[in-house]
Amino acid sequence: MDSRSDHSSREKQEVVQNATVSGVDVDVAAHIADGDDVPMDAQVALRLRRKIDRHLLPLMCILYLMTFADKTTLGQSAVLGIIPGANLSKNQFNWLGTIFYLSFLVFEYPQNLALQRYPVGKWMSINIFIWAIALMAHAACKDFGGLFVVRFIMGSCEGAITPGFMIVTSMFYTREEQTKRVGYWFLMNGTAIIVLGFISFGVLHAQTSNFMPWQWLMIITGLLTLICAVLFWFFFPDSPTTAKFLTPEERVLAVQRIKVNQAGVENKRWKKDQFIETLLDPKTWVMALFAAVANIVNSLTNQRQLIINQFGFTPIQTTLLGCVDGVVDIVIVWGGVTLASVRWVGRGYAGMVMYIPATIGSILLITLPSHDKVGLLFSYWISIFSITPFAIFLGWVGTSTAGHTKRITTNAIVLIFYAIGNAAGPLMWEAKYQPRNRVPWLILTACFVVSALLLLALRTMLAMENAKREKEAVDDRFDNVYISQIQPDGKAVEKRVDRAFLDLTDRQNKQFRYLL
Repeated sequence: MDSRSDHSSREKQEVVQNATVSGVDVDVAAHIADGDDVPMDAQVALRLRRKIDRHLLPLMCILYLMTFADKTTLGQSAVLGIIPGANLSKNQFNWLGTIFYLSFLVFEYPQNLALQRYPVGKWMSINIFIWAIALMAHAACKDFGGLFVVRFIMGSCEGAITPGFMIVTSMFYTREEQTKRVGYWFLMNGTAIIVLGFISFGVLHAQTSNFMPWQWLMIITGLLTLICAVLFWFFFPDSPTTAKFLTPEERVLAVQRIKVNQAGVENKRWKKDQFIETLLDPKTWVMALFAAVANIVNSLTNQRQLIINQFGFTPIQTTLLGCVDGVVDIVIVWGGVTLASVRWVGRGYAGMVMYIPATIGSILLITLPSHDKVGLLFSYWISIFSITPFAIFLGWVGTSTAGHTKRITTNAIVLIFYAIGNAAGPLMWEAKYQPRNRVPWLILTACFVVSALLLLALRTMLAMENAKREKEAVDDRFDNVYISQIQPDGKAVEKRVDRAFLDLTDRQNKQFRYLL
């Protein structure tokens, strides 16, 4: 990495009144934002947010729908014949779920570095394109080895999608808006389950002698994802400072609107001091541990069709009942992020509340008699409440971190641990525990309780830091900082930079307050 960026970052930490800093060391928004503190008109801000919503959210929601549908094709294929069709054992099937996340783990930090270095939208588009090709290639695989390779490729590409969405959401929206926006694209998981359920129902009736239903599923979903890749390349923005759907004047307003975040937009330089700060920040590791423990439950993505089938339902019934999973998913994610946006509840408490019904559902799955298949089914649906806290948490990570290198490093660490949880989860669904799977459900019950306690710990840490900052004297070191700019006539002038666009971390900027 460029040692000059480390040197300039250290200089910036020691900045005093009326200092001039390098233009490459500040946030990209500093070059177009006004240097004054005049508040934006509320109606102008509202119209701008609605325009951003119209252009961003449809693309984000469609892509998240397709990528989740693609990930769950493996689980859906379990009742469409992939296990006998590709000559898989139950253990090999579980490993196909695990290898996806092991690959995700290996490529996650390199992908985040690429998201910092290259245009976000274009880099995501390239990864979506490769992902789609790998998904369609599933249909040509005849054994575990072939499926292992294509799942590994998909896992490496996944490392650009969720962190890319987290970065873009933090670029365009205020911190108060981010929780709901993350929820909007996250609830597409439920929509994907419904769509995939109907596609699966259709391909189950396909009468092709040399092409099995699970192969049709891979081809159809892969082609839809390929279309998404093309749409993203041409229409998805890289940053509010370059977004084509905004006029030059609106780009200035867009960065002014998010100034309240005290987190800026982005900076293309990797900064060693911010990287080290991330590693030494206790909240980073509480968030990482939560991401690992909370996502062991994601193993249900590949197991859910087998679980419902083992309650005593036929493959056709299982496929259609799987659509209800999606409806439950949508309702509880929507309810969870709405609750988290209530000021007196907040993110930590809302996540903890969601674990209460999830824990009740998993306990019922352990204790109910095997003949009560309707009771078991409803208990399973109640346990789906456990996915909502992570949707809330994803938005919380972005609002709790400032400094672009720190943000992408935090995202990478959190998602690496997310991958660890996802990779470990499938291994507990061993054939010897079927059909009731009491041991896996017991493990998940413990994970729900631990995850709730970790959310409480994180909220307590952030609340204590806020209280400490409220008692401290006002830190005005960054109130009069300037960058040198060259005018069209060749004249050099100094432009004042708001501290929100100095690319300060949440620890450096004492005016930063953590959302709870």
